[in-house]
Amino acid sequence: AAEHRAPDRLARRLVRVADALLDLHDRTGGLLPLGGLKPQAAHRARLALAEAAGTVLAGGLTLLGISAPQYV
Repeated sequence: AAEHRAPDRLARRLVRVADALLDLHDRTGGLLPLGGLKPQAAHRARLALAEAAGTVLAGGLTLLGISAPQYV
């Protein structure tokens, strides 16, 4: 999208990435275990996915000329 000078397409893709991550969070009950439970493989995988999505979103915002926040 950046090569074709179509920032609107990139912005829509970034929204889809963010929406998918929020949907996953809502369906699974969160990224981390509740209470004193130990993190399991699924929790570690969800956390890795959230970090990857954050990297994609930050990179996309940078391409659009928007500075991404360090923490949300």
